[in-house]
Amino acid sequence: MDESRRHVVEDYPAEKLPEELRGDIDPSHRTRVIVEDVGRDRERGLDKYRRLFGRASHMNTSVEEAVARIRALRDEWDA
Repeated sequence: MDESRRHVVEDYPAEKLPEELRGDIDPSHRTRVIVEDVGRDRERGLDKYRRLFGRASHMNTSVEEAVARIRALRDEWDA
C-alpha cells in the first residue's frame, strides 16, 4: 500500500472518537487509528471491469448464446 494514502495515529483516546467508530470500546481506553484512502483502489478495479466488459460488449451475446457456443466448441473437441 502506498504510505501516502495511509495515516496512522498510534495512541489516541477512545473518548475522542465518534461513537459510530468507537463501537464497544471503553471510552477510557487508548486506541490506534488507521485511516486509508481506498477510493483509488475501488476506481482502479471498476476501470478494469469496464475495460474487460467493453471488449465484448459489441457482441450483445446473451447467456444462452454464450453457453451454446461453448457447448458447440466442446462437442468439436470431443468428436
